[in-house]
Amino acid sequence: MTAMIDDHQGHAVHGEGHPARGGGHDKHEGHSPEMFRDRLWVSLVLTFPILYFSEQIQDWFGYEAVSFKGSGWVSPVLATFLFVYAGSVFLKGAKRELQDPLPGMMTLISLAISVAYLYSIAVSLGLDGKPFYWELATLLDVMLLGHWMEMKSIQSASTALEHLAEMVPQSAHLVNATGEVTDELVTSLENGDRILIRPGEQVPADGDVIEGRSSLNEAFLTGESRPISKGEGDEVIAGAVNGEGALTVSVTRTGKATTLSQIMRLVEEAQASRSRFQVLADRAAYWLTIIAVGVSIPTLVAWLAFGTEGIAFAVARTVTVLVIACPHALGLAIPLVNMNATSISARNGILVRNREAFERGRNVRFVAFDKTGTLTEGRFVVSDVTTDGISEADVLRLAAALERSSEHPLAAAIVEAAVDHDVVAQAAKDVNAVPGYGLEGTVEGRYVRAGRPEWAHELGIVLPDNLDAALDGADLRGESAIVLTDHSRALAVISLADQVRDGAMAAVERLRDLGVTPVMITGDADAVATTVADELGIDRYYGRVLPEQKARFVRELKQEGPTAFVGDGINDAPALLEADLGIAIGAGTNVAIESADLVLVEDDLSDVARVVTLARATHRKMTQNLAWATGYNTVAIPLAAGVAVSFGIILNPAVGALFMSLSTVIVSINAMLLRRVSLD
Repeated sequence: MTAMIDDHQGHAVHGEGHPARGGGHDKHEGHSPEMFRDRLWVSLVLTFPILYFSEQIQDWFGYEAVSFKGSGWVSPVLATFLFVYAGSVFLKGAKRELQDPLPGMMTLISLAISVAYLYSIAVSLGLDGKPFYWELATLLDVMLLGHWMEMKSIQSASTALEHLAEMVPQSAHLVNATGEVTDELVTSLENGDRILIRPGEQVPADGDVIEGRSSLNEAFLTGESRPISKGEGDEVIAGAVNGEGALTVSVTRTGKATTLSQIMRLVEEAQASRSRFQVLADRAAYWLTIIAVGVSIPTLVAWLAFGTEGIAFAVARTVTVLVIACPHALGLAIPLVNMNATSISARNGILVRNREAFERGRNVRFVAFDKTGTLTEGRFVVSDVTTDGISEADVLRLAAALERSSEHPLAAAIVEAAVDHDVVAQAAKDVNAVPGYGLEGTVEGRYVRAGRPEWAHELGIVLPDNLDAALDGADLRGESAIVLTDHSRALAVISLADQVRDGAMAAVERLRDLGVTPVMITGDADAVATTVADELGIDRYYGRVLPEQKARFVRELKQEGPTAFVGDGINDAPALLEADLGIAIGAGTNVAIESADLVLVEDDLSDVARVVTLARATHRKMTQNLAWATGYNTVAIPLAAGVAVSFGIILNPAVGALFMSLSTVIVSINAMLLRRVSLD
């Protein structure tokens, strides 16, 4: 943990714009989800009367709107308000796109609503033709809805760092030169200060132990599932939870220089450095913008210069080109598929946090798993009991009687094993905790100890061959071992291992069937990594990986192909953000969840394979929708421009709007068909 990056200590890296995007102007700069939501509701309310008074809607549904003095101006007035109130968002976005210059969705939306509005107002003022007020209103509704959903995702993703900051306590027990202890703010600590960390407290700053012995739970930070024994000269990390003994620590790093703050920096860097994902809709909108503008202007000029039908006919042809190219279907092509994919995910216990997740997950070649809390449950179970001259039931009864008085994870596992074996453990008497070693006490009138193997060795107790072999086996497997002794001899060795999660093996096999290579990246020891990898059949794995290294391993995997990362801990946050697709286990820490694209709410690892399957199906639907939403323009735009007038084929603006509506219906139905995809 001492391998910090000195050049970055104390310096946070902030990206421009939204963290998930690269440089350049953010199309949502200065906006909030609430702003899009409020405009959407107002727009929806005003859309209904516009639809009601539309002549086209009346013709389609066979009714006649109520007429009253000034009723003809209801739609123009409401449309004007909508154009200014709701349309200004897109007009400002188009201005920024053109400043880059990178015209895209915002530019095309702005062009479409501007032409539709200006032409419709001109018709209301006397120009021959039919207005497009209802097309204008519904287009604004669809676009506001899509951007509201996107902004909500952006806002929630930005809270990841707040959860990290909450891991460090606000105060520390400062020990002065005379040994007096006072409570001081953590922000006032300096390197060299001595602080007292009592049992059960969190470490407020990085430092070295100068007095005391205990074990610290660093799983939230390092991924190491076993509490780590700490004594004089050992390093402790801010945010770690102290175990059974009191420690006096000399502060070595404070504030932004601590390991936890370094991980915060890594999260920020990963957020800022993630390249802007150019969605298919943006690319299609860009080319549709070029085509629409490139055809509409020559259409206007040509009919004015060479046509005999007059200016109204020329304007009508131009407006028809722009309306028929209006991104109504394009605006729905991606959001509708995303909404259906999100609904399917929810039914399968998968929470979608990033709208781009399915688009980025379709080509995944590697799925890298964290071990502790992901492939395993992050809790210990008794894996083996080796005895010498005593029954297994007696071992569990004696050990559980002692361990009932401890809240150590290994103690809880032994007590649970006794319950599972229907062993009744009476309360031990005169229990004494020996910091850094274990517990001793009297059980049923018999003095026993339960603790680390080193304790037995230091007491001069020689282990029989079978118990010594059990210790060696536990060490090779990376398991924790508790030695049970009495006054003079060893009675048993209890081996404890992190429980492999149910369904982990099936999930790994399913991924292989999909052509995806499973990989394990863990902060645990090599022996632990090897044992779990062998059990699950994972050929590629990395052990003893520090938090700052996990993102690097993911980056290296990405050079071989698109990579997903599945994790649950704070130490996984940089890797989750670095991966092409970040998947968090729902039972994990908030920061892991906030850093991920997808969250497995039910902790079912088979959902990882379902994600890949759904991502591929989602991409197919997106591609089909975009192909139709833009492809029909290949025929419709030339006809709208009037190339077939000599054959008596003329698409007026109303017919153009009908074509546009038809394309919207088609992409909607195709998006709904996604629900028929089987994920198993």
